[in-house]
Amino acid sequence: MKIYRFPSRESWNEITARPRLDLTQLNDTVSQVLADVRRRGDDAVRDYELKFDKATLSQLAVSEQEMDEAEAMVSNDLRDAIILAHHNIKVFHVSQRFVGQKVKTQEGVVCWQKSVAIERVGLYIPGGTAPLFSTVLMLATPAKIAGCHEIVLCTPPNAEGKVNPAILVAARIAGVSKIFKIGGVQAIGAMAYGTQSVPKVYKIFGPGNQYVMAAKQQVSLDEVAIDMPAGPSEVCVLADDKANATFVAADLLSQAEHGADSQVLLITTSETMLQEVQKEVNRQLECLPRKEIAAQALANSRMVLVSSTDEMLALCNAYAPEHLVIQTEDYAQLAERVVNAGSVFLGPYACESAGDYASGTNHTLPTHGYATAYNGVNLDSYCRKITFQHLTAEGIAHIGRAVELMAEAEQLAAHKNAMTVRMDTLNIEH
Repeated sequence: MKIYRFPSRESWNEITARPRLDLTQLNDTVSQVLADVRRRGDDAVRDYELKFDKATLSQLAVSEQEMDEAEAMVSNDLRDAIILAHHNIKVFHVSQRFVGQKVKTQEGVVCWQKSVAIERVGLYIPGGTAPLFSTVLMLATPAKIAGCHEIVLCTPPNAEGKVNPAILVAARIAGVSKIFKIGGVQAIGAMAYGTQSVPKVYKIFGPGNQYVMAAKQQVSLDEVAIDMPAGPSEVCVLADDKANATFVAADLLSQAEHGADSQVLLITTSETMLQEVQKEVNRQLECLPRKEIAAQALANSRMVLVSSTDEMLALCNAYAPEHLVIQTEDYAQLAERVVNAGSVFLGPYACESAGDYASGTNHTLPTHGYATAYNGVNLDSYCRKITFQHLTAEGIAHIGRAVELMAEAEQLAAHKNAMTVRMDTLNIEH
């Protein structure tokens, strides 16, 4: 990890820079696959599954028999853990239900909103070196609570045409409607355009590699909505001289092992803490099965020593991390000053892993600095707010002339006339 000691503000752009992904070279490949899936449907999907996942598939849908087989393959302990996590995620997201209210803006003018679920959503779940069955819970649970009629899930099979059993168990617990053995760009295309087997969805959620990300961006331009822009995972840890260096190092490494393009950032006010964390990172790294991946991520990462808490917060907000861990004595006060972050973990015991799995918050979060403008997935991600208004004759009397004047000033005569004919019918003065 590169170390910065008391950096000037001019160097903050360098400190907060992420590893850049150049998607231009793969965009052509992605667009070709998407066009092929759009044109040939299931046949194209099967061809790409054979090419990329080495799987020969007679049918794309996961059968009930395969679901039952998966149940038998997952240990009771793991199943209980999934049920616990699902319960906590459900409790937290149920609390986010929207309660609209009718508002009288003028006498005779009443406006309100109604929250309506997106009818059909698609979930993409990676299944490679780290099959993310926890992401099934994070995406499907709020979709079910929102009332989405159809929840479609795509995930890549192995070479034998089988899906990771924990993914299937999590999908059944969370209430997924249909599951398909499709990975990569072809999965995004299948959900965006629809095929003979896969229903066309209205919004696609979920993480993936750079090809999946490029595919989501492309289909979002003209065909379907997506959850958010996304990139490699990241964490920022704020630590003072009272922090536990072992905990801090563990939190940094928990993100570093996600992928070689992940990034971690430590900001501390203590030289001693910086040195202790550096030693702990090196020690713990040697024990990790994904040591090589984590080591590559650490090469993109930084440790920063700053002179004050104010500078610590300012740099953190400039970075806008996906995950923010605050291990300081005054974490409650610092939390109030956070303005740019996806999800925040407070105190020595709130490890980022808790939010990744079982605390109840959602782990699908904005990366690459998008936390300045985006929030993570929540119940509203699966809903639309439809607005309503009702006007009486009294309402026309109150706002009619204002509408006429504004429409006339914008040179929209038909807009003005729609109000004028009502005012004339009601004998209201212009």
